[in-house]
Amino acid sequence: MDDAQISQRLSELGLELPPPAKPVAAYIPVKIVGATAYVAGQVPFVDGLVLNPGRLGEDLSVEDGAEAAAKAALQALSALREALGGSFARLRGIAQVTVYIAATPDFLEHPKVADGASTLLGEVLGEDGRHARAAVGMASLPLGASVEVAVTAEVDPA
Repeated sequence: MDDAQISQRLSELGLELPPPAKPVAAYIPVKIVGATAYVAGQVPFVDGLVLNPGRLGEDLSVEDGAEAAAKAALQALSALREALGGSFARLRGIAQVTVYIAATPDFLEHPKVADGASTLLGEVLGEDGRHARAAVGMASLPLGASVEVAVTAEVDPA
């Protein structure tokens, strides 16, 4: 998909890319090495606040987690677009997604939470959004987030 198609698809889905999040520590949002773009872990923000903070299995439902994962994936697309010069023209596809999930030790629905990110990427990018994935449980995440999404994408080298 090209930049115009992705923008049109976002519009059809009623989605808008949020402003790229500024790093909260000593890292850069995206590192491009050759034909690979590594998007740093993104937490879901809405109006400057973390969406659905907390832990799955404690104070959040699977649906809350999936919603947060989708928003974090949208945040990752925003960071990627900015790193690619404000356009998706160089994007070839999403290769890998890692979804970190703040959860209680007995929580077992990690794949359902991670599906929020995977589904969003597939809806926006079509076949180019299909990817390998890991869904990983964590005791806690930065800023009290319930999920954090890291993305590896294939891009045309600059």
